[in-house]
Amino acid sequence: MVVPSKPESNNGSNPNPVVRRSSSPGVLSILYSVTKKVGTVAIVYLLGYYNISVAWLIGPVILSVVRDEWKKTSDARRALAKAAAMSNEKEVIIARIDELPAWVYFPDVERAEWVNRIVRQLWPNANHYARDLLRTVIEPNIRNALAAFKLPGFKFDKMILGTIPFRVGGVKVYDHNVSRNEIIMDLDFFYAGDCDISFTLSGIPGGIKDFQLHGMLRVVMKPLIQTIPLVGGLQLFFLNNPTIDFNLVGAADVLDVPGVSDILRRIIVEQVAALMVLPNKLPITLSDVVPAHILKTPEPEGVLRVHVVEAKELMKMDIGVLGKGKSDPYAIITVGAQQFRTQIINNTVSPKWDYWCEYLMYASAGTVLVRLFDYDKGSDDDYMGRASVEVSTVVKKGELDIWLTLEEAKHGMVHLRLSWHTLTDDLQALPLALAETQQLRVTSMSTAILMVYLDSAKNLPDARPGRRPDPIATLGVGKDTQSTHGIFRTDSPVWERGFTFLVKNPETDSFTLKVTDQKTNNDIGRLEYHLAKLLTSENLELSDQPLLLQHSGPISRVRLSLRLRILKHYDPEIDGPLLEGDDDAVDGSSISSKRESPKALSKQFSRGDSVRSVGGQSVGGQSVGGKSVGGSSVSSVQPSKDKLSTQTSVQEEAENFSEELSTPLESTNNATVLHRTPSATSSAGEAGLGRIQMTLRYAVPRQRLVVVIHKVANLPSKDPNSIPDPYVKLYLLPERSKESKRKTEVMKDNCNPTYDETFEYIISLGDINSRQLEVTVVTKKTWFQSQSPVMGQVILNLGDLDLVKGFTAWYDLMPETERDS
Repeated sequence: MVVPSKPESNNGSNPNPVVRRSSSPGVLSILYSVTKKVGTVAIVYLLGYYNISVAWLIGPVILSVVRDEWKKTSDARRALAKAAAMSNEKEVIIARIDELPAWVYFPDVERAEWVNRIVRQLWPNANHYARDLLRTVIEPNIRNALAAFKLPGFKFDKMILGTIPFRVGGVKVYDHNVSRNEIIMDLDFFYAGDCDISFTLSGIPGGIKDFQLHGMLRVVMKPLIQTIPLVGGLQLFFLNNPTIDFNLVGAADVLDVPGVSDILRRIIVEQVAALMVLPNKLPITLSDVVPAHILKTPEPEGVLRVHVVEAKELMKMDIGVLGKGKSDPYAIITVGAQQFRTQIINNTVSPKWDYWCEYLMYASAGTVLVRLFDYDKGSDDDYMGRASVEVSTVVKKGELDIWLTLEEAKHGMVHLRLSWHTLTDDLQALPLALAETQQLRVTSMSTAILMVYLDSAKNLPDARPGRRPDPIATLGVGKDTQSTHGIFRTDSPVWERGFTFLVKNPETDSFTLKVTDQKTNNDIGRLEYHLAKLLTSENLELSDQPLLLQHSGPISRVRLSLRLRILKHYDPEIDGPLLEGDDDAVDGSSISSKRESPKALSKQFSRGDSVRSVGGQSVGGQSVGGKSVGGSSVSSVQPSKDKLSTQTSVQEEAENFSEELSTPLESTNNATVLHRTPSATSSAGEAGLGRIQMTLRYAVPRQRLVVVIHKVANLPSKDPNSIPDPYVKLYLLPERSKESKRKTEVMKDNCNPTYDETFEYIISLGDINSRQLEVTVVTKKTWFQSQSPVMGQVILNLGDLDLVKGFTAWYDLMPETERDS
């Protein structure tokens, strides 16, 4: 049977039509190619014939080349992501060793292949739910957003998710700091499918293909009930804006160029954020036992207050008469989907904004992202760097006052003050909250929050004679307004939406609701409710009440629920700890070491305003255990719950860090205050050049190496008239470049300087094992040119350190090593 098949194949008696079609081009393709070449020659001829500038030819050619290269890069990235989505985890790891799934980096993240198998089976049924979601929620919002850019008439025509489902790279289930009435887990969510979505924009047909979305999806199962299915509902949301990419096809492909397509991409990201990026959640009810308002109007964990004070040493982005001028900086502060922008300070590299903003926080796991830009009128603003702070750090400490070094910038720092405020229904907290805002002298700060659950309305009047209205509700407190989605042709709409508002003063503010007909924009009902009434209600709540609408029908009513909560400034010493631990703190004060000291103390030394406590030790040239360090002393100590843990760099460190318990000085609430002896900074190190204290850790979620320079002790000073002016310089070897260079401020005339400055390097966990960190103490005061300014140096092999767990350690300064030529 095999033998006769060969001559048939060779003789061409049974040719493959696909092969023949691919080997010989059709008539239409030949005509298209010839027409294209003739058209190109004709354009060049006409340009020369009419003496038109050659720029009219070069400009479109350059734009076409840039667009093609940009599309090739985007297509390659999408193809790679789609291939990963269609493969199993083993193939993904082999193909992209630098983009491992989350369970590789996190020991507490489990593999989720079983989840992917279930999703693959359920995927065909998810298409119907996605179609309804796009049609009822996403489409109206995108239409309104595009109308602001003079692009009306957006409408989805076809919505098919395709056959490739989303993937879950890993699952982490939380078992600490979680209420017993809920289950919280994070999913490493990644979608790179073969969806086919077509739309119409201003009469132009277009489509979206190769849609991709990647982010950390949090799933909250609450409340837990005693009947099947044991879980009352789900809340789905992204902690931060997910990464979104897609490809425009059809006639809308003309918009898929850099700059123009950014408008559409930004609008889609904003709609996803408005749907399910904190503070917005996607609720799913699983049981009728649970009231809808519990899932759709959850109570926030608290309010994060951010004060952007100032910045210094920013890059000079503007060109002046004599070269580089200054900048016109402003800052954008983002937490999840909430974003604020400071005012522009003109012609300075050290702006003082004094800008306040507040964020509703439904989870302590988040990041405060500060991005700085230079304002340029008539062109895109220049990027000047970024800085970030973990929300969990602020929650743990209650307050945080910190200078952050800008990332992705040559130099620059930004000063932030952050505070955490919990929620209470105790009316005694209201006078304190009002007094705090008056002391700040900032009229935009809040003292309470209002949670509103809008269920439905009934018996609305007709907006036009004989036609039922298309109602949409707009709710507001002060200047903050939010709207529901529109419902068509009904006088009894059911919205079932939850809203949360910040309230400046509940004694004087009011809640307003306005129902409008979408087609005529006429008001068909209004409601105003004075929040002072809630202050006299039980638990500051109004539960599921039908309220009569004004300027509406005689029996028109709206059914809603209201809850008021007062802001209370959180103090960990008074209110107790909210979090058991923080694996990603900013300054390393809560980081446990690779090896704990023989006897860890639970205490914290009190000090002046200019001195910080790091790892339970006093710093800034203060005394430790009653002994003076650097010429200063501390007279009082306070107990703390933090444990002091350190890692030794030399063998003698075990003796220096051993703890000896002395007689207690005083006792308060059965808490004993102890002294620690001897001082950890009593020696000048093995080489007699002094010692340096640092915190090193690797923030896995943000892919950053964090280095905190705390202090330098016992620098040598042979001449009392020539006390050094030290600063610390860092390089991430092997590259000794400007990009890896970091340095602290200079401390004048000081042999025991305290810095407490934080530096970060963006680097993958796989690359960090082959890197070294060079830490050099340098003085700016050198009397002779032949004298080296380097006072001491430490070179750390990062691959030998447990950076994921993090540690704080003292290191002996050694003589400078010779650089390889």
